[in-house]
Amino acid sequence: MIRLGLTGSIATGKSTTAKLFADEGIPVHDADAAVHAIYQEEGVAPVRALVPKAIVDGRVDRTTLKAALNSDPGLLPKLEAIVHPLVQAREAAAAAKAKQDGHAVMVFDIPLLFETGGEARMDKIVVVHCTPEAQLARLLDRPGLDEAAARLLMDRQMPQAEKMSRADYLISTEEGVDSAREDVRRILADLRA
Repeated sequence: MIRLGLTGSIATGKSTTAKLFADEGIPVHDADAAVHAIYQEEGVAPVRALVPKAIVDGRVDRTTLKAALNSDPGLLPKLEAIVHPLVQAREAAAAAKAKQDGHAVMVFDIPLLFETGGEARMDKIVVVHCTPEAQLARLLDRPGLDEAAARLLMDRQMPQAEKMSRADYLISTEEGVDSAREDVRRILADLRA
């Protein structure tokens, strides 16, 4: 089974593109959704040991956890040492199920694919991209973000150009969903060839 890593910077259309792969019958493992589930299940006890006040009503409260990380940046590598192996375990279980179900390709939607070394677990990489102007406009459409906050989010991420240079396939979301869907179909045809 081909493991296809899907990544892209914030507001470039990665989630929409992941759905386009799913629409083509390709199983998609969403790393962000896995983290949300982990914070309600197997991650609760180890996070409680690290940041006790971050557990509210038996689950990790992301707002409290974020505040703790902002006040003590030294907590981040410790949290990553807890969460990343749990995410990878869920990823491996999803891959095993997809393979058992007879799928030839599976997409792994991982926002921080390069930043976490996740590309080593993939056979091919797709990077979703758009212009910085489009990215900024999309971020400004989100509630609660002004231009300064949006630019800060963009600046904190690995530059799109670097991600694009490391990709096997590129999908531009500039031309809309139909164009991206054609790119998805082209990539799948290439992988199946």
